[in-house]
Amino acid sequence: MKKTKSGKKKLSEQQEFDIMKLVLDKFLWLGFGIMALGFYEVVLGNQSVAKGVTFLVSGAILLVLFLVLIVREYEIIK
Repeated sequence: MKKTKSGKKKLSEQQEFDIMKLVLDKFLWLGFGIMALGFYEVVLGNQSVAKGVTFLVSGAILLVLFLVLIVREYEIIK
């Protein structure tokens, strides 16, 4: 790690990539977990199917949102 003029430490590209992988993994689990909950609600069928579909759609939107954020961040780094 190098220190900048302001005294902050600068991470290497490998360290930044490792941290991004850890964060990305958590967000992917969150998105797929929400989608799995929606799928469970649809299959269970005790309540409204619309509730399960809502969970499925919100999980998909969450995954697409994080995809856009990651692509944007990757383009900034390049």
